[in-house]
Amino acid sequence: MADITWEDPFCAEGNNCFRIGTDSNGNAYIAIAGQEDTPLTDTREALRTLIRDIKSGKADHLL
Repeated sequence: MADITWEDPFCAEGNNCFRIGTDSNGNAYIAIAGQEDTPLTDTREALRTLIRDIKSGKADHLL
């Protein structure tokens, strides 16, 4: 597995905690805290788009 640099866990009230990470190859990772060995992997741009969409309310129907 790539050498991933993980951010501190993000924990919403009453929800699972997740972590966002990146590697030197331009990949981005998202994983449930404690399960970093099985992350969802995509490009940094895809992760950036996901975060922007969540912040703008485009994913509210998923919550």
